[in-house]
Amino acid sequence: YHKTIKQHQFIGSMSGKGNCFDNAPIESFWGTLKNELVYHQDYKTRFTAINDIISYIELYYNQTRIQKGLDYKSPRQVWFDYYRQAA
Repeated sequence: YHKTIKQHQFIGSMSGKGNCFDNAPIESFWGTLKNELVYHQDYKTRFTAINDIISYIELYYNQTRIQKGLDYKSPRQVWFDYYRQAA
């Protein structure tokens, strides 16, 4: 790993030794993506899978899925509430 990174002049993104929290958010996302979408599909082509996953992320996960950090509202609902109050 370190040899490959150095060979391509990349900078590795790693926290201090023993810190497991850097990877937790993305691992949670991958688990959610697989459980809510991928495991329920039978993709015939890579193109179909890519399009379905992009649509899931952009149209559902990032906009309409409720989130604990937003008081169990979707980002879209928070946006509508904000502009409704501003009007």
